[in-house]
Amino acid sequence: MQVGFSAPPEQVFAAFAEPGLRTRWFRLPGSSKNATHALDFRVGGSEVATNLFVSGDIEEQLEYRSRFHDIVPDERIVYVYEAHVDGLRRWVSLVTLELAAQGAGSRLDWTEQYAYLVLSGDGTQDAAHLQGGTRLMLNGLSAVVEPERYRGLAKIRPEDH
Repeated sequence: MQVGFSAPPEQVFAAFAEPGLRTRWFRLPGSSKNATHALDFRVGGSEVATNLFVSGDIEEQLEYRSRFHDIVPDERIVYVYEAHVDGLRRWVSLVTLELAAQGAGSRLDWTEQYAYLVLSGDGTQDAAHLQGGTRLMLNGLSAVVEPERYRGLAKIRPEDH
């Protein structure tokens, strides 16, 4: 997946590396009052996030665990993560993020190789679910590194629907 930003590579990189920025766009589904997050951004370091997702009468305890394998400031991040639902490891992914200057901004190439260990139902929707989640995260990243792009947009409140 490739995404362009008006922000330079170092600003996009900082949104991954700085905990205060990272938590503004990276979160697991669910109420933020239940969320936890810890980031140790260095080669050999890790990131752990948890949350409780509730939809109707369904509750799922979500957990994300990653380990950073390669970090080149403003250029590349390589990490492996595991996704757990109710204590069951569902999939493992290898992610390579590459940043490059593009005009006055930057380009982010996101490459993810995943292995599903436990399928949802027949598994036909698992890849689409993961790709949709990545797109949502990248939209959040964009809102953090390009706030001027989102100024003036009205926020939709649940009570407005």
